[in-house]
Amino acid sequence: MHYITDKPVEATLPPNSTLLLIVDPISTSCRIAQEAAKRGHHVGAIWTTTTTLEERDPARYGCASLRYKFELVEGRDWSAASGEEIGIVQSVVIETARGFNLTIAGCITGSGLPRSSQLADGLAKQLGLSPCTTLTTMIDVRNKFTQQTLLETAGLRSIKQVRGLSLDDESIASFLDNDKYPMVVKLDEVGIQGGKIKLCHTKQDAKDHFQYLLQVIASSKNGTSAQIICQEFLRGVEVMVDSVSHNSKHKTCMVWRYDKRPANGERHVNFGMIPMASESHEAALAIPYVSQCLTAMGMKNGPSHAKCIVTIDGPILIELNFRAHGGDGSWCHLARALTGGYSQVEASVDALLDPAAFEQLPDAPLGPFNAHGLQVHLVSHSAGEVTSLPGFQVMKHLPSFVSLSTDVTVGSLVDYTTSLSTSPGVCVLMNKDESKLNKDLDLVRYLEEINALFDYKTKVESLARPTAATYSKQQQKNNRMDDMEKPSLVRIFSNDPKLTRQGMLMKRMTTIDASKEVVVVVDPYSTGCLVVNEIQSRGYQVIACWTLGFSAEMKTHTPGAAGKMKYYAEVDELEELADTVRAIYEAAGKLRVVACIAGGEAGVDCADAVSERMNLRTNGTQVANRRDKKIQQELIRDAGMRSVRQAAGSKWEHVEKFLQTEHYPVVLKPTDSAGSDGVKLCHNIEEAKEHFHHLFEVEAVNGGYNTEVLCQEFLRGKEYVVDQVSRDGVHKTMMVWVYDKRPANNSAFVYFGMVPVDPNSMEAKILIPYARGVLDVLGVQNGPSHAEVILTPTGPCLVEMNVRAHGGDGNWRSLARGLTGGYSQVEVTVDSYLDKKQFSITPNLPPTPFKASGQEVILVSFSRGKVIGTPGYDVIRNLQSFVYMETGIKVGSFVERTVDLFTGIGSVILMHEDESVLNADISRVREMELNNELFEFERSGTMLTNASQRHLSEIIVGDDF
Repeated sequence: MHYITDKPVEATLPPNSTLLLIVDPISTSCRIAQEAAKRGHHVGAIWTTTTTLEERDPARYGCASLRYKFELVEGRDWSAASGEEIGIVQSVVIETARGFNLTIAGCITGSGLPRSSQLADGLAKQLGLSPCTTLTTMIDVRNKFTQQTLLETAGLRSIKQVRGLSLDDESIASFLDNDKYPMVVKLDEVGIQGGKIKLCHTKQDAKDHFQYLLQVIASSKNGTSAQIICQEFLRGVEVMVDSVSHNSKHKTCMVWRYDKRPANGERHVNFGMIPMASESHEAALAIPYVSQCLTAMGMKNGPSHAKCIVTIDGPILIELNFRAHGGDGSWCHLARALTGGYSQVEASVDALLDPAAFEQLPDAPLGPFNAHGLQVHLVSHSAGEVTSLPGFQVMKHLPSFVSLSTDVTVGSLVDYTTSLSTSPGVCVLMNKDESKLNKDLDLVRYLEEINALFDYKTKVESLARPTAATYSKQQQKNNRMDDMEKPSLVRIFSNDPKLTRQGMLMKRMTTIDASKEVVVVVDPYSTGCLVVNEIQSRGYQVIACWTLGFSAEMKTHTPGAAGKMKYYAEVDELEELADTVRAIYEAAGKLRVVACIAGGEAGVDCADAVSERMNLRTNGTQVANRRDKKIQQELIRDAGMRSVRQAAGSKWEHVEKFLQTEHYPVVLKPTDSAGSDGVKLCHNIEEAKEHFHHLFEVEAVNGGYNTEVLCQEFLRGKEYVVDQVSRDGVHKTMMVWVYDKRPANNSAFVYFGMVPVDPNSMEAKILIPYARGVLDVLGVQNGPSHAEVILTPTGPCLVEMNVRAHGGDGNWRSLARGLTGGYSQVEVTVDSYLDKKQFSITPNLPPTPFKASGQEVILVSFSRGKVIGTPGYDVIRNLQSFVYMETGIKVGSFVERTVDLFTGIGSVILMHEDESVLNADISRVREMELNNELFEFERSGTMLTNASQRHLSEIIVGDDF
C-alpha cells in the first residue's frame, strides 16, 4: 500500500498544445484533469468564490500529483458584476491561453454548484465550443423542478410535484392535503446552506419543514430565487447511472445500486454502492430511460450522472447532474477493473479531447464484469476522539483491498453514522474470486460491529447502575429542567392476580398495640419510602427526620409503589444532637418512640447517633464515620480481609503519589457517596486530576458538598450485591444479585440488568460469609445493609458497604418476594426492629431453588431522537413474565444512546414460574432494543442525495492499482 505521491503527473503521450478548462475542479473533476494531463493535454483551472482554498487542493481528492497549467482566481485575476462576468472571464482566458500558445479544446464544470455550471456553459458558448447542454441559455436545466417538467413534456415518467413559496398556495395546500405520505420537501436549488432535503411523514411535518426552508431562503447570504418543492416519495431500488455524452450521443459508463439499511436509529444509512451488470433487470430498464432523459434535457457534451428509483412501474428520475459522479472519484479504480480499462473519468476525456476514442467505447459496459467488487461506505457504531486506526490497517491488508478514502486521522472526532456526512470513509474492494470478496466484506462489517475501526481517547466511565433517579436525567438535561423539579417517571404495574397468590403483596401484621407507638425514619427516600409504608401497614406512626443539607428534590424522591407519603410529623436535624432528640420527642407527643431507622444513605450517621442517644436498637457510634468508604477499607484491611488499594484526601497533593504509581484505570468517588454519586472510572492521571477537582465543585446528590475524594484501584471481576438484615449481630441474607454489565455504544460498562444468584451457588457461598464478616468488622449489629462486592481472581473484595436498604427505589421488591415466596429486605428490616419473633423464623438464606425465575432488565437504547411514540411499552406490558416497569421516557422526551447511568431509559421486572418463558421474554426485550423498536422517533429528515461532493482528505491505494 502507498499514499499517492506529490510528484507531478508524467504525460503518457507527447505533450500537445490543447487546453481543457475546468471551472471549480473539485472532487471527481480533479481526476478528469489528471487523466487529461497524463495524455499530454494542458489543464487550466478557473476558480470562483464559491470554492475555498482548502477545496482547491487536488491532494484532497487523491490527485496530489496534478499540476494545472494555470489557475485563474476570481478576485485576483478577474472580477465582474453579474451579466458581464462571462465576457470578462473569456477575455482573461483567451489572453492567458495565447500567452502559453495553447488551443482551447473544451470547457466543463467541475462542481455541481449553479454558478460554476452557468459560467462553464456560458464560457464554452462564447469560446465557440460545445456547451454541456443546449438548453442552458434558455432555462435552468439543472433545477430539479424544471427537470421533472421537461420529462413530463417529453412524455417520460416523472415525479408528481408542486413548487412555491407559500403554504397558502392552492397547489401546495392541495398537494399536502391529498398526496400520500411520506413525501419529500426540498429546495429546487442545490448548494444553499441549511437547505436540507427531508422525508416528511405527516402533513404537519411537511408544513414545519416548508416553513424552515422559507427561513433558509430568507437568510441566504448571496440571495436566491430558490423555491420549495413538495414531491411524492418513490419506493423501489435506488440506482445511479453514470453517462458521458459527445455531440448528443450518450454512453453509459456504469450503473450502481445503493445499499441502504437501518443503523444507529436511522432507517436509510448508506452502506455502499454496488455495480450492476448492464443486463440486470434494474440496469436494463434504467439505461434507456436515462438516455431519453438526457436527450429531453438537451445534454450534448461531457459527463453526467442520474439518480433513479426503479419502481414496480419502471424507472423514475430523481435528479440529473450535469457533471461527473462525485464521491471524489473513489469508485474509478473499481469501474476500470470491472470494464477492462475505462470509467466515466477516461470516457469524459475521450468525449472532450479524443472523439475517435469515445466512438470506440461500448454504449454500456459489456458483461460479464472482469471481476467482482463494490464500494463500501464505512459505518461507525461508536463515537469518540480517535487515537489510532487499527481497522484501517486490517482493511489495507485484505486480498480484495483497492483503496480507502477517509478524512479520519488521529485526533478526529468520529460520530455514529446516520448519514453520508457522518460516514468515516469509503473502502473499495475487488477480487476475481467472489467468495474471497464476500469474506473480506464480512470482515469489514464485523470490524464495524465490534467497534474495531478506531481506538478512542478514553472517557471517564461511570461505574454506577442506573436507577429511577437517573431515568429522567435525559429529559431534565435536554429540557433544561430546574434542578429541584421532581423527576417525571412513568410506572406500569402488572394486574396479574398470581402475584398476590404467590405472597408477593402479603400484608404483615404486628401482635402489639402499635397505634400508641411511633418510628423515626431518617431521610426516607427511594427504598426507604417502602420501609415507611411497611411500618405504617403494621399500625405504627412514622416521623420523618430530615438531615442537615438534605435537598428538597430528594425529599420528593418517592417510588411509584410507595404512593403519596404521609407522616405523623416531620422534623429537621439540628446542629446539636440533644436538640434533634428533643425535637423528635416533641413531635411524638404522647406516642412512644420505639425505633429509629435510616431511610437512605444520608441518614445513616444521624440514625445511629439518635438511636444510641434514645437508647433504642442501634449500631451505635463506636465506629466513627462508618459510611466513609476509605475507613471501611482500612478497617477490613486491619482485620486481615481483602481490601482495595486506595488513597483519599481533600487536596490533590494527598492523592497525587498514589495516582502516579497505581495501575490504571482507577476509581474516584466521594468518601461518603450514595450509590451513583460521583463514581467515575478514570483511565489516566489527567482524567483523575480533572475529576478530583470536579467533585469539590458539584453538589452531592443528597445535598451539601463533598469534603474528601477517595481514589481506589479498579477491581476486575463480576460485581455482586449482597442484601442482608441484622438483629443483635445475627445476619440474615435476603438476596444475592449479580449485575449484568456489557459493552454497548462504545462504552465499556453499560448495565443490562440485575440477576438473582442461587444461594447454593459457589459464588454465593464465597460472597455471603465475606459480606457478613465485613458487617462484624464495621460493628453493624442491627438493620438492613447491602454490600457491593467484586469477585476478583483472588477472592471477594469490598467495593462499599451501605448500612441501609438496597436502593433502586426498591423496584426489586416484588421480584424478591416472588423468588423467596413472600418476603424481601423491606419486610425483614421492619421485623428486625419491631417483630423479634418474625425475624427469628425468617430463613438464614433465601430458598434454593427459588420459587420462580426472574430478573431486573435494565433497558438500553441503541438509537437517539425525540420520542413521538412508545410502542415497545405495550409489547413489554403484555409479556407473560411482566411484573413492573419504570421509565423516565415518554412522548416528547429526547433519548440518547445508553452509555452510562444518565442515559439509562428504564427498568423492567420480569418473573415467571417457567424459566423458558422468562428467557423468551428477555430475548424479546433485547431484540426490540437492537432493532430500535422501543420508541418511535421524530424523523429528523432523511438525506436522499449521494455524497457527490464529499471531500475525503486521504486516499490510500493498493499496490496493484
